[in-house]
Amino acid sequence: MKSGLTVTNPPSMIQSTSHSDAAARAKALQALETRPSVHSAVKSDRLSTAATDQLRAALKAQPEIRPDVVERGRRLAADPAYPSSDIIRHISAAIVRSPDLADVVS
Repeated sequence: MKSGLTVTNPPSMIQSTSHSDAAARAKALQALETRPSVHSAVKSDRLSTAATDQLRAALKAQPEIRPDVVERGRRLAADPAYPSSDIIRHISAAIVRSPDLADVVS
């Protein structure tokens, strides 16, 4: 039974190549062989953990509890003007403008 539907390939699809064009295939293979190998660049890459080791050492040198930071926090907590009205308005506006994540997550 014939349905009357015709299937055509849109121009954006990759067209299959003919098996009879041996010269074009040989040229394409030759071009691939002359290109520099991607793997050669990967082999020269090196990973250095020196910066990571320096960061870990710097973090270990810092005390776990920093008295100056604790004191600043205490002063701010005791200050009735902290945070300022401008800061509260700014944060409130940002919260109101932000999307409700309960509506986004499904």
